[in-house]
Amino acid sequence: MMESSQSEMNILSNGKSHNLVDDVGMPMKTMLEEDQNGTQTVRFDDPEGGLENEGFLPSADGKKPIRFTDFEGKTSFGMSVFNLGNAIMGSGILGLAYAMANTGILLFLFLLTAVAALSSYSIHLLLKSSGIVGIRAYEQLGNRAFGTPGKMAAGIAITLQNIGAMSSYLYIVKSELPLVIQAFLKADPNSDLWYLNGNYLVIMVSASVILPLALMKQLGYLGYTSGFSLSCMVFFLTAVIYKKFQIPCPFEEFSHNSTAAHHSLNVSSHALIHEDSHDDSHCTPRMFTMNSQTAYTIPILAFAFVCHPEVLPIYTELRNPTQKKMQKVSNLSILVMYTMYFLAALFGYLTFYDNVEPELLHTYSRIDPYDTLILCVRVAVLTAVTLTVPIVLFPVRRAIQQMIFPTKSFNWLRHISIALVLLTFINMLVIFAPNILGIFGIIVPDAKKKKKDTIKPLKAELHNVTSACLLVWNKLTA
Repeated sequence: MMESSQSEMNILSNGKSHNLVDDVGMPMKTMLEEDQNGTQTVRFDDPEGGLENEGFLPSADGKKPIRFTDFEGKTSFGMSVFNLGNAIMGSGILGLAYAMANTGILLFLFLLTAVAALSSYSIHLLLKSSGIVGIRAYEQLGNRAFGTPGKMAAGIAITLQNIGAMSSYLYIVKSELPLVIQAFLKADPNSDLWYLNGNYLVIMVSASVILPLALMKQLGYLGYTSGFSLSCMVFFLTAVIYKKFQIPCPFEEFSHNSTAAHHSLNVSSHALIHEDSHDDSHCTPRMFTMNSQTAYTIPILAFAFVCHPEVLPIYTELRNPTQKKMQKVSNLSILVMYTMYFLAALFGYLTFYDNVEPELLHTYSRIDPYDTLILCVRVAVLTAVTLTVPIVLFPVRRAIQQMIFPTKSFNWLRHISIALVLLTFINMLVIFAPNILGIFGIIVPDAKKKKKDTIKPLKAELHNVTSACLLVWNKLTA
């Protein structure tokens, strides 16, 4: 019984184990050093003097088994913010204007603020629970609290959550990229050209962009692509704000009977006002709205700040990691995304008011499907979505390794094989599923149509609740 208790406490911050010693006077700052023989030893320093590293000092000879999580965190604060911000930012931003149209500006602001605050607090609970027992891996937290069943439950939950997210991102690429190429080339939509086939395009994007990024050894290396992804979303936000002052309300929808000259005119020249057939009341913003669609906006907002599966992996790779520093990373990421979300929703809503569609960019296409700026924005959004997939894939691969190969050292063959299998499986889901509902129907059997917007948020919230329960359990058993 004593041996079992001791082994449970022999957990390093990355889920690594070793033997305890009585030398508690050793300085505490996480550092890797090499002796003359090239053997790595670990030294700990805790500038906060907290409990995070209290119970798991290295053995007397400084040697320990090498695991796949054994490395020194080298990711800077800024790169960590980019990675977490990219994990937060998804395609859900395209539906926020629709959510505001069905809730009103004030109610939307209240709900968005509440979700952002709850997300920040849930991350605080995750970091605190990991600090109490000195573990920065969800699977090891589950194992510490509930043994092997807890470990498997955490790993399976993360795997299902992130596979669902990656599948939805790639399905967007499959459905939207052919339309963008078709609009740029003004090609016949009924043609059988290979570059207008979404199945071919999603495979090409996965092989040429996602796979090379997914093969990076550590998550921190994706900070640059995450920064570029966020830049694409800033471009999207800038275009939405610009279009607010270019499109009059009410607007005239694009006519397929327009002349060729009409195609070359600016949006402002053919987005004319129907003064006789429209009421100005349709162009008045509403502060508070309740209708039959209001309930469906809740899942959109609930999923807006989900990034929890990526929090501990990013924490693990942070340079000089402390709970306080990682909390700052989380708070800054959430604050930036909160600002972008609100501005995109506000200006999108103030452009189209009640005529805004669930997918904002489709509303712009109703005015002019060949608008070059909007086509560039759609390319930017597709780029951002594509670059989010590798970030989401890392926690899945980490979960699989924790569940199946917990004691193995890093191996490139295993690292590459897991990524290949995951991407192949996800591509098969996207290609053979008739729609996005079919994907969730495979992951969650007997899914109904109206559940497609609630499955991912529910999984995310269950993940958060589970983490909070682990915190309570750890406090009770400490």
